[in-house]
Amino acid sequence: MIDEAVTALRAGQPVVLPFDTVYGLAADPYREEATRRLYGLKGRDPEQPSALVAFDFDYLLECVPELRGRAASLARLLLPGPLTLILPNPACRYRWLTGPNPETIGVRVPQLDGPGRDVLERFGAVVATSANRPGEPDPKRLDEVPPEIREGAGATIDGGELPGTPSTVVDLTGPEPRVLREGAVPAEDVLRRLDAAVRST
Repeated sequence: MIDEAVTALRAGQPVVLPFDTVYGLAADPYREEATRRLYGLKGRDPEQPSALVAFDFDYLLECVPELRGRAASLARLLLPGPLTLILPNPACRYRWLTGPNPETIGVRVPQLDGPGRDVLERFGAVVATSANRPGEPDPKRLDEVPPEIREGAGATIDGGELPGTPSTVVDLTGPEPRVLREGAVPAEDVLRRLDAAVRST
């Protein structure tokens, strides 16, 4: 199961994986063609950004080595966890997954265990979005992933029932953090943690 998913990712095929929030559709982030396949299978507008999901924070820094300074320091305080952070992307890396603003990038370092962790640890990083059709409910069980997505994926991994609430999205590119979408972590908790960190410096 794990080998099948890793092999599919290496072949440029999208796979369905359990994350720490919902089931996601993942692909190789380093190749534009693989990301385009993911978008096509989901039916996602190619102008919509998707997250770069790394196994751990140090690997994330390898993927986007320009991450440094205040934004990186704040990100390290919040990750790993069920958050998507919008960070500066000064080298405009991964243009095929950043949407219309390549100078910023959404990143995740999920808190995983089980087969999802095994796949991500072996592959390092993926581009990922929820494994549903746009506008439809986020899947918390594998059987809630639309059949056409499961059938079109190179592999599917069953991680049991997940929390079912998507990640909280926080923009760290401006002078003040902004919560763009409240999800698994309450907005006030995120802002309180960040404010406490700033006050202590």
